[in-house]
Amino acid sequence: MTVWQVDFYRRPVQDEQGQALWELVICEVEGAVLAIAWCSQKQVNAAWLTTQIQVAAAGHLPQQIEVFRPQALSLLEVAGQSLGVAVKPTRLLPALKQVLQQRATVYFQLPGYTGQVYDPLALEAPPPVPVPTSLWGDRWRFGAIAAADLLPAFAHKPIPIRATPEDWQPAALGLASSQLIPGVIIDGGRVSMRLARWLADTHPAFLHYIPGEPDGLILEAGLVERWILATFDDPDVKTAARTFQERQQAAQGLHFLLIQPDDAGLTYSGLWYLRKT
Repeated sequence: MTVWQVDFYRRPVQDEQGQALWELVICEVEGAVLAIAWCSQKQVNAAWLTTQIQVAAAGHLPQQIEVFRPQALSLLEVAGQSLGVAVKPTRLLPALKQVLQQRATVYFQLPGYTGQVYDPLALEAPPPVPVPTSLWGDRWRFGAIAAADLLPAFAHKPIPIRATPEDWQPAALGLASSQLIPGVIIDGGRVSMRLARWLADTHPAFLHYIPGEPDGLILEAGLVERWILATFDDPDVKTAARTFQERQQAAQGLHFLLIQPDDAGLTYSGLWYLRKT
């Protein structure tokens, strides 16, 4: 399948009229740049974007376009619909993000450079909101499993909802077999499947621990969504949270989220490999 990674957003550059300039960057998943095009703020629309994609394709459109920036998503979805190309929102675009970081080093050389502080990968994220109370089950806890045991533990289990990318298997990441992979386990009880379906719709990205008053466990999902999975001030849970964070860092950001009806280990509702990169 032919996949393009695309970004389209304003840069720290203005035209002669002082209008912000937007830059379109298209690259392949391997990182080869296919197209770079500029347009003024007043030209930004799906029709312009559609034309530029057609020009870059030269008759060979991709089957899928991936995008990480929310401001570009709606425009690309309209363009993709008119071109018959699927558009996939995802945070995991290492090739494109590397290209954008390289591009950011040349803007200061361009006429109209504004001099503003600019991070090519920064996204405006809303404050986290609690997971709906109707979805919370009986209990939750931190856990861990040795890298060598992660795949065998769940490989043959009938798990209805599962997102475990092969390139995120511990062996694929080069992790030692004894490395502990941290995770969060939720016993959902009667709402276990409902919670798993809701999580699938939110597209979990990664979990992270935030110290505070109280401490919190935050789920990053979608492109910029943030959900409060839990808050706690118990000293033992705080210690477990810090251990979770340390193991997460040691495992190249890899961790898991497991949803099950109870702790009997007989049935599961959902399993995700997550990675904080």
